[in-house]
Amino acid sequence: MAVTIALAGNPNAGKTTLFNQLTGSNQYVGNWPGVTVEKKEGKLKGHKDIVIADLPGIYSLSPYTLEEVVARNYLINNRPNAILNIVDGTNLERNLYLSTQLKELGVPVIMAINMMDVVTKNGDVLNLEALGKAMGCKVISISALRNQGIDELISVAVAEANSGAVPAIEHRFSENVEKALSEIQSKISGEVPEALARFFAIKLFERDDKIRNELPEKAKNVDVESIISGIEKEEDDDAESIITNERYKYIQSIISSAYEKRGKTGLTTSDKIDSIVTNRFIALPLFALIMFAVYYISISTVGTKMTDWVNDVLFGSDPWSFFGLVDLPSIPGAVTSLLESMNVNEALQGLVIDGIVAGLGAVLGFLPQMLTFFLFLAFLEGCGYMARVAFIMDRVFRKFGLSGKSFIPMLIGTGCGVPGVMGSRTVENERDRRMTIMTTTFIPCSAKLPVIGLLAGALFNNSAWVGWSAYFLGVCAIVFSGIVLKKTKMFAGQPAPFVMELPAYHLPRPIDILKSMAERGMSFVKKAGTVILLATILVWFLSRFNFQMQYLPEDDMDTSILAAFGNAFTWLFAPLGWGKWKAVVAALTGLIAKENVVGTFGTLFHYQGAEELAESGDQIWAQVREYFGNGIAGYSFLAFNLLCAPCFAAIGAIKREMNNGRWTMFAIGWECFLAYCVSLVIYQIGGLIAGVVSFNFFTIVAIALILIGIWGLFRPYKEADTLSEKEERAVERAMA
Repeated sequence: MAVTIALAGNPNAGKTTLFNQLTGSNQYVGNWPGVTVEKKEGKLKGHKDIVIADLPGIYSLSPYTLEEVVARNYLINNRPNAILNIVDGTNLERNLYLSTQLKELGVPVIMAINMMDVVTKNGDVLNLEALGKAMGCKVISISALRNQGIDELISVAVAEANSGAVPAIEHRFSENVEKALSEIQSKISGEVPEALARFFAIKLFERDDKIRNELPEKAKNVDVESIISGIEKEEDDDAESIITNERYKYIQSIISSAYEKRGKTGLTTSDKIDSIVTNRFIALPLFALIMFAVYYISISTVGTKMTDWVNDVLFGSDPWSFFGLVDLPSIPGAVTSLLESMNVNEALQGLVIDGIVAGLGAVLGFLPQMLTFFLFLAFLEGCGYMARVAFIMDRVFRKFGLSGKSFIPMLIGTGCGVPGVMGSRTVENERDRRMTIMTTTFIPCSAKLPVIGLLAGALFNNSAWVGWSAYFLGVCAIVFSGIVLKKTKMFAGQPAPFVMELPAYHLPRPIDILKSMAERGMSFVKKAGTVILLATILVWFLSRFNFQMQYLPEDDMDTSILAAFGNAFTWLFAPLGWGKWKAVVAALTGLIAKENVVGTFGTLFHYQGAEELAESGDQIWAQVREYFGNGIAGYSFLAFNLLCAPCFAAIGAIKREMNNGRWTMFAIGWECFLAYCVSLVIYQIGGLIAGVVSFNFFTIVAIALILIGIWGLFRPYKEADTLSEKEERAVERAMA
């Protein structure tokens, strides 16, 4: 029979690092049944019958967040054989709060004190034996990052899991609280498992309605209010605060007997760095500078050199030399030679070379830039800086009606919009959560990086400011949406509070950075091999056949099915500066997957003047440059694709999280409307200043949009706009 060991601990305590150490590649990731919180399980290395379950990072077993509900339900209902409680040794008091609750579940608990190397380095002393005696469990010192103490930890955990013993609870509350708990426990005795009776009694004392609903019918209906009210009157405090205070009294007694702080009492290295990084005046400019550097290296220097090699050599037209030893054909050249040797007909050759190879090549050509970007992003996340960014952005977001918690999904969304949207579940306030869902995909995800790279290279000489400005254009769209929408009745109200524990700065392991980069890169490659491949085949077919199903020559695409479809919408996008059917089609195929924008251009531009392009070495870049004509139109196209509705997968995630068709349509409608307005203003006003647009009706519209936007930003926020409970239900009914 399989043995299950659950990993539980605070966020940033090192739980994920330990999980990776214990399971290696024997892990599988999904979602917990019925919710979008990530579920990780894996087999312990060298043990086929021992399962390690990595629970979401939580601060307590109180149901304040979805993660806490998921973790608590798993521990109560699934009853693992043992719990490995990962504790950050540098922040003992905060971490032990969860430990005291885990001990009440009637499951063997093994405490893994992580980051002990940092505790020792600081000169502090933690008496593990005294800590274990006070907590009534085994305590092991480890360093998950340096793989120290892991073998001993597993040996103890496996032994405890196989013992089947119900651990004793060392901690007792004050006499009058214990008396009340005993009375409650007697009322539910026989209705709940004996090992969980004390845990349920404490939760009933705290008036935890979610736990009450989990109890059997008879236990659910027990009347304990008179017991609780009596203690509240004695203590002159509410029940939940009484339990919280009792826990912290106990924790303080443990720390005073087991922990001795001998190190310097002044600022730590992390504190000194934070005095600059989180400074009220320096924080945001520093963040902007760091992101500029990331985009500069990814798009303008290192990433571009590798991308140029992939585009101009690997997917070019001429053979290339392998370290001067042998000449090798390019991928299109090799495929062409193979097809010609097989006497494949012209249409099939066009499908493979002009459709599949050209389309996928245009997308995969930007993979080096993306991998470089992912590498830096993984480092910023791993060293602890991105946690500070969330703290910094809380100051900004709260001024505009959002909590700093809303930045976490947006941060996740830099990799992919789907988990970013799913991450909105950490926002408790329903109105804030909906706004977070609506605005998360404004941040450029990995799928949008090829679009940024293509236009930066074709129109702006690979300038880093294009990528940087694209990122902050997304941030500005979020801020603008937050200010304007928060002043409407649907979203009015105070943002939810944001509490976050900042981890100490540390150098992440190179293997973890590379693994994060590889996972994101592989996700992109898989999409290229499925969704984008099908889209490029469809684009090629529609661009090379007319309605009579006649195969068209290379220079006659303007009579194709795709051209007719694109021309039907050119009038809509002409005021934006790119009212040409190829650009329109590229933007529309981007709704399937944003990478399709580049893939579509690769298919449509590949075979026009291929020989001349091969000589210049620019491939499709020269045609894209000529097609848009000027940078204003190109940036307008970029802005629209960055801000408009996300890919189909992200729209599906929005539908699941909103759980309401009308709210979903409102979210998509707002994104498309804002994208169109921003793109219109960029082209009309920017073009007027640059001299590429003459004053016209749409210039007046653009000026009017700017004035309306300014009015929306600065109009007074009326507290009266906050919905009453009755009005909120009315809005819900209207949107249902």
